[in-house]
Amino acid sequence: MKTLLVIIIGFLPSLFSLWLMRKTQARTRSQFRRAATSSPARGIRQNTISEPGDRYYLEGVGYLIGDISCQFNARSGYLRCAVNPTGPCEGCRYYQPKETVCSENSSSDLPY
Repeated sequence: MKTLLVIIIGFLPSLFSLWLMRKTQARTRSQFRRAATSSPARGIRQNTISEPGDRYYLEGVGYLIGDISCQFNARSGYLRCAVNPTGPCEGCRYYQPKETVCSENSSSDLPY
């Protein structure tokens, strides 16, 4: 009899913990369900490009917007740059031309 009582007392904390976890999961599920049903249906905003001349197609990359010669251009179809994401690029005070790396050796100077 004492052995059975010790086993039952040993299982009580784990059973209590299991009951509490299931109760919390059920409460969380009902809160998510309530939030999903009560929130108004919102349309997804599409990123619209105000200026059609601001969009460029780059082979292998896709469409890019903004001035692609700027160092800060994001090279993305959705975001112009980090410092002026909404544009316009014309007259932007943060414009810096992209630095190009030119090799001083021509292809004829290479040993192979």
